[in-house]
Amino acid sequence: MHPLLDRLHALDVLASDLVDGDAFASVDDERLLLILSVAARIHRRVDAVLVGAVGEVIARLSTGVIDDKLTSRFGCHDVGELVQRTTLLAPASAHRLARAAKAVVGERALVSGEQLEPALPALRRAMLSGAVGVDGILAIATPLLSAGGRVPRDAVREADQILAATALRDGPDGAPPACADLLRVQALAWQAVLDQDGAEPRDRLHAHRRGVTLGAPTDSGVPIRGTLLPEVAAQFRRLCDALLSPRVRFTDEPEEDVDFARPVDPRTRAQKHHDVLATALTVAAASGELPTVGGGAPTLVVSVREEDLVSGRGYAYLDGDASPVSLVAAGHIGCGSVIQRVALSPEGRIRRLGTEERVFNRHQRRAIALRDGGCIIPGCGIAAGWCEIHHVVEHARGGPTHTDNGVLLCWFHHRYLDRSGWSIRMNRGVPQVRAPLWWDSGGRWRTVTTSPTRLRDAVRRT
Repeated sequence: MHPLLDRLHALDVLASDLVDGDAFASVDDERLLLILSVAARIHRRVDAVLVGAVGEVIARLSTGVIDDKLTSRFGCHDVGELVQRTTLLAPASAHRLARAAKAVVGERALVSGEQLEPALPALRRAMLSGAVGVDGILAIATPLLSAGGRVPRDAVREADQILAATALRDGPDGAPPACADLLRVQALAWQAVLDQDGAEPRDRLHAHRRGVTLGAPTDSGVPIRGTLLPEVAAQFRRLCDALLSPRVRFTDEPEEDVDFARPVDPRTRAQKHHDVLATALTVAAASGELPTVGGGAPTLVVSVREEDLVSGRGYAYLDGDASPVSLVAAGHIGCGSVIQRVALSPEGRIRRLGTEERVFNRHQRRAIALRDGGCIIPGCGIAAGWCEIHHVVEHARGGPTHTDNGVLLCWFHHRYLDRSGWSIRMNRGVPQVRAPLWWDSGGRWRTVTTSPTRLRDAVRRT
């Protein structure tokens, strides 16, 4: 056997004796953190072995004869597949190993077979010392090497030495070793200094690749794919931060019980992002700031038979889409929008065209926002300006368009109120909610608000 392989086998046997879940319970806090630190250092050293091995695999693929390539002889079409099959890693992890290897493992000369110096030699030394693993390598290498030929090699080497020294605790400021995230921040700063002309080419590339595509409707929805400009993605993340911040307040409970009243949000992260996008689109369409379509604001037209809407059986249709949608979707759209009734004869002739009925005017909306503060479902926290107004007694069932019958709900809770388990009622013009039984087995009706004025009044009454 090879000496390196012998040592790895010995390490594998030794590591197998360490896997004992009960061993952690008997150590104190300081030793537990020390165990975590030492294990991480070993992990980084093993990363160095993986990166070196993958780098050697890449170097051996330099032959121009396809049948003689290492990947071909082992039945793999590229390095990624070979690494995945050998290491049992996910494709993304195998790709990261290959990217790290290209930065710190030198290529082999075609004629002599000699190992050439890597792109970032100082970072390689930091890797071999156990200071950085794959995360740290990519945090430094990705920004430094992205400039290509626009930055002189000597300048890249200088940045490589300083950043590697920072990872080794030998940096200019003498700070403790930096984690991968801090190394990335510093590497990005070096990139901005060294590659001052790089922003424009990257911006052109981003602009060229931007786009959003809606696929054909399927049984599970409409697929979407695309690439956003960095500033657009950043703005979307800010919207997510603003709209997904949980807050809760019951006005009829003492302060110490408030934190307990925090229901579990069953949505996945992707579902939450979808609902943020839906909210933003709804607010934008209602803002009055968008260009008109056919002389009017961009309006989503939904058609549904009144009998179906009342009975709760049937389908609705969206303008420009032949695929049916549920009556729940139609009711959600109509609850906070304009309704116009059209009477048709059995043959399809328009017999009567009703006038538009705006559900809640701006004065009513301001009053409801003042009373409710935001979405009234506890733990939601969506501000009033991003909420829709829901008829507690449905408009289609004769519910009045009055402040005593309207409450603020965010897009998600409005759209899925019927299946969320939450119930809403009005008690002398004040909204109350009842939580799902799985969360509150008592089934109590509670007065809710996030209005600062009403909250202050509630505190004064206690």
